[in-house]
Amino acid sequence: MAQSQFFYSEDTTIKELLINNQIRYREVRLIGADGEQLGIVSIQEAQSKANEAEKDLCLLNPNAEPPVCKIMDYGKYKYEQGKKEKEMKKSQKVVVLKEVKLSPVIDIGDMQTKAKQTMGFAADGNKIKVSIRMRGRQQSRPEISLKIMNDFFNMVSEACVIEKEPKQEGQNLFMILVPKKK
Repeated sequence: MAQSQFFYSEDTTIKELLINNQIRYREVRLIGADGEQLGIVSIQEAQSKANEAEKDLCLLNPNAEPPVCKIMDYGKYKYEQGKKEKEMKKSQKVVVLKEVKLSPVIDIGDMQTKAKQTMGFAADGNKIKVSIRMRGRQQSRPEISLKIMNDFFNMVSEACVIEKEPKQEGQNLFMILVPKKK
């Protein structure tokens, strides 16, 4: 069926509307240019009404029984949709997951540097993954790494909140921090 190229699947939105002669149904439910219901009509009658109004016949819902068409200015519709998409993209904030790596043998000065970096990430509104990789004998004493992790959180607690508690997976210990809401 030629119409399936315009859909990702039945439950997703239509990327491109079928217009005018692309619509291949015998009968459609027609909606006028000002939104009033014109009832179920043949496709030829619907197309002639659209031509009289000097507008396009657009297929809105092909899955309905019968399919729903509307008389509208397709160029204006596409322009408005493009404007809405741009506005949506402009207003959304992309949250990035930044990673800060610590060590079980990290010194206080290095930890303060990493804490300052983490507070900068939080100020930008990003999530932060704090991880410690334990090697060799360090794996037999995970409580040391956990203490380092807690000390690190105490340094950044004025800017961050724990989203995911410290957790050990294999040789790694990690936690996720998110910025505090203002």
